[in-house]
Amino acid sequence: MTFVVEDQHHRRTRGRIYVYPRTGLNLPAEIKIKILWNPPGTRREAEDIKGKIGRVLGYRLKLELSEHKTLITHGRTEPARFLGYEIVVHNNDAKRDRNGHRSINGQIGLKVPMDVARAKRKPYMRRGKPAPILARAHDSDFQIVARYQAEFRGLAEYYQLAYNRHRLGTLRWIMERSLTKTLGHKNKISVNKVWNRYRATWQTPAGPRRGLQVTVERGNGKKPLVARWGGVSLARRTTKVVLKDDLPAIWRKRPAELIDRLMAGRCELCQSRSDVEAHHVRRLKDLLPGSRDEQPGWAKQMASRRRKTLIVCRDCHDGIHNGQSTRQASRNTALESRVR
Repeated sequence: MTFVVEDQHHRRTRGRIYVYPRTGLNLPAEIKIKILWNPPGTRREAEDIKGKIGRVLGYRLKLELSEHKTLITHGRTEPARFLGYEIVVHNNDAKRDRNGHRSINGQIGLKVPMDVARAKRKPYMRRGKPAPILARAHDSDFQIVARYQAEFRGLAEYYQLAYNRHRLGTLRWIMERSLTKTLGHKNKISVNKVWNRYRATWQTPAGPRRGLQVTVERGNGKKPLVARWGGVSLARRTTKVVLKDDLPAIWRKRPAELIDRLMAGRCELCQSRSDVEAHHVRRLKDLLPGSRDEQPGWAKQMASRRRKTLIVCRDCHDGIHNGQSTRQASRNTALESRVR
């Protein structure tokens, strides 16, 4: 938990306390709490609030604040870390609006920490210069380009609220050089030939962008697979967007067949309705015709359905393991599956 305090007497503006919690609680099982709080007040009030929070956590939750992580920081002179961002309080009298009034003093700003940007460059550099990643040379060109793009896009999109997002431009250049050198090492060609082979231009919401594009044709009327490097804008996003926390829809809209078979509650051998169990075999080829002289009925049924599982009742399951003949259905009824 980090307390960021704005000077109370600076430019005759009322003081504020910006509370940006850090991982400052010693919770069991590596559980951490992060809260964002912005009450008005002074540094002394921030210390009182910090003490009250510590007493409440200790009395009600039996937790203890970490003193070396629970800090009080002056927001105008030192940034506070919160969820990977640097949070600062702006102070610049030269920034004025159309009416000549100071416009950014006391406003909160989010920044990309430069130590994070430098740390992200290291995997793509060797001896201070961009270098190929030889471990990726065994992948296809499509996989190499897609992986580089995913890594940079993930970082750039995470810091889209930072006003100095453009500082990631150096990282983009280093990753681009590393990508072309990796492709050149794999295909035994120069960097210029890599660009001549994969250079492409495509349309983006911010306009046309140029980069690298690898296309894999699949035939049979299917759309080709396309992997691109570039087209990720580093401009600060100032427009409001709708936050969607819903998980992406998966292609399988129905539950697994095995779950449906278990929920049906019907033995697939004797068709009795009781508590059922699942019988498993290790290899399906052991059940195929001709692998044994005489296959029991349950093995023939599993082989015909090409399933390594069989839903049976307790009596039939015991009969399978004891080598006894199991009860078969007297009539030709459908199996338990509810899948249509």
